Amino acid sequence: MTERDKIYMLEALKEAQRAFDENEVPVGAVVVHNGRIIGRGHNQTERLKDPTAHAEIIAITAAASFLKNWRLNGASIYVTIEPCIMCSGAIVLARIKEIVYALEDPKFGGTVSLYQIPTDPRLNHRVEVRKGPYGDIVKEMMREFFRRKRNQ
Repeated sequence: MTERDKIYMLEALKEAQRAFDENEVPVGAVVVHNGRIIGRGHNQTERLKDPTAHAEIIAITAAASFLKNWRLNGASIYVTIEPCIMCSGAIVLARIKEIVYALEDPKFGGTVSLYQIPTDPRLNHRVEVRKGPYGDIVKEMMREFFRRKRNQ
């Protein structure tokens, strides 16, 4: 785990906090290319009434727009929760080099927990996957979010 991982994961945490504040599942993501954040996203499925409006998809779309290219070669994505199968597939299709996640998702994880889509040798592109910092903070944020939901 590098100092760079801490810096970029803190940015993903800021996005997760935005989702939390908007009463969305608190997941945040940033796409980093050549040492610069080129895409940001947080979950917006409720607000947009769109099941694909996950943090990773929004961040990937912003990054592709920034680069004016759907291929995000050399980019890394920092995400607070392990990407689901949809987001893992989008990361592979975008040719992202690396996923750094803070916390596993045993119910929906498509990266390490339930499926290992980014590293599947049957696909034409593989993505490096690493566990990053701040999993404890993410876990507490998720617990608090779902505790509030249950009490509503």
